[in-house]
Parts: sequence; C-alpha cells; structure tokens
Amino acid sequence: MPAWSILVLIACNIAWALNVIVGKVAVDDLAVPPIFFAALRSAIVVLALMPLLLRAVPAKLPQVLVIGLAISGGSFALLFMGLQTADPATAGAVGLVGAPMTVLFAILFLGETVRWRRALGMALAFGGVLIAIMSKGAMAASGGALLVLVSALVGALGAVFVKRLEMDGMTLQAWAAVASTGVLLPLSFLVEQGQVAAVMASPWALAGCLFFAAIVVSIGATGTYFVLFKKFEANMVVPLTLLHPLMTIGLGAWLTNDEIGWRLLVGAGIALAGVAIIVIRPSETFTKRFLVRPRM
Repeated sequence: MPAWSILVLIACNIAWALNVIVGKVAVDDLAVPPIFFAALRSAIVVLALMPLLLRAVPAKLPQVLVIGLAISGGSFALLFMGLQTADPATAGAVGLVGAPMTVLFAILFLGETVRWRRALGMALAFGGVLIAIMSKGAMAASGGALLVLVSALVGALGAVFVKRLEMDGMTLQAWAAVASTGVLLPLSFLVEQGQVAAVMASPWALAGCLFFAAIVVSIGATGTYFVLFKKFEANMVVPLTLLHPLMTIGLGAWLTNDEIGWRLLVGAGIALAGVAIIVIRPSETFTKRFLVRPRM
C-alpha cells in the first residue's frame, strides 16, 4: 500500500476520533438532546446522498432499513446519550468492545467458529474494556460508559447481518440514514425536550458540529475508507483503524481535558491487544471491515 494511502487512512482515523469529541461538545456543551442530534446528522446524510437513493429501491428494503438503523442512527443515538456523562477518552476505550462483540454475534447467528487465538483476543478485549469502564469509578460504570457499551453492542449486531445485504458501503449509508431519520426524529420529540431552544441558542456551533459529523465523517472519512478497502487488501487497511480509539483517548485528554488515569490506559492497552488479535486472525463468515467498524 503506497504512503499516500496510509496518510489518508490516518486522516480518516483522526476524523473518526474527532467525531467523538464533536459529539461530546454538541450534547454536553451545547446541550443538544442526543437523539435529536443523531437524527439531524442522519437527515443531512440523506440530503447529501439523495442521488444514491433515487437510483433504485433495495430488494430487501425492510431488512436494509433495520440493519441500517442498527449500524448508524441507533448506535449513534446511544453513543451521544452516553457522551452526556462519559468523557471521550472513556468512550474511545469502551468502543473497542465492538470487535469481540461482532465475533460473538457471528458465533451465535452465522455459525462462526473461533479457535483459541481469537478466543484469547475476545477475552482480552472484554477484560480491558471492563478495566477501562471501572477506572472512572462506579458512576462511570453505571452511566454514560454503559450507554457507549450498548452502542457498540447494537452496532456489532447490525454489522454481523450486513453480510446478508448485497450493497456497496455508500449506498448502505444512504439507506441507513433514511431509517435513522425516520425513527429518531419522531422519537426525539416523544422522549426529549428543548430541541428548538438548543438550536436557537447556538445555531452556528450546532451547524458546524452537524457538518463535521455528517459530511466530513460519515461521507468523507468513511466513504474514503470503503474506497481504500476495496482497492487494497484488508490485512493492510483494517489494522490501521486501530489508531482510532488511541487517537480518541489522546484528543480527549488534549481538547476536553479528560482525566487519563493509569487504569484507563492499561484497560485500553489490553483491549487494543485483544482487538488486534481478532482483526489479524481471518474471519470465516464475514469481511474484516466490519470487525473494526468506523463510526458511520
């Protein structure tokens, strides 16, 4: 893989890491209701990818919409809810559990067989994430960090069933955004309040957050990732996505002054080692790009 591709992938990882920081700013500093923020982000993606939606309706539309909701708006809404109380560094560490969860669901639903190396990777990842969650004490373990954990669980469950969809990554993003907007926007007005007030209080700051989350991350970074994934071998591309959680922890410490204790670093390191083992070992039933799922 040429050097320019590696630099582009590093830029994608930076964008994914910054996406967590931007989400934290939106739901915490700007006090935007998290489900509402996820819905607006999805609506912008729908508008930007409208040409893909107009080409043709998928043959298995209900299945596409359900899976799309899981890998996009559903997991994002839970992530943003978690970021109301969890800091980005903790969210980055906890998000590492997505890969072992994907393998676990593949065992349950796709008949994936796991030998001792990948089993060891799963055990390390789960153990490391548990250490990371508990590093901030009982409050973190019972609140925002657990919502981030559920976000990873929902995303991993959806990623397993992506195998059943014959659709390119960008078109899947478009239909995922349709499902997410259709579910999250009415849900926000049912269970949340203060949407209009939040928009009116900081319209330009919110617009900047939404532009970054929808255009720069979902379409730019993730779209570029899928292009490179098709162009080069998965063994070269996917392991570089492991930079994402490390960058999230580092940027959280730098930009939002997260407290990075030794337990969080140890937990993240153990989890990262486990995820690396899982990614390096080939999967028998689904492509590697969904083991470490970029934040679409």
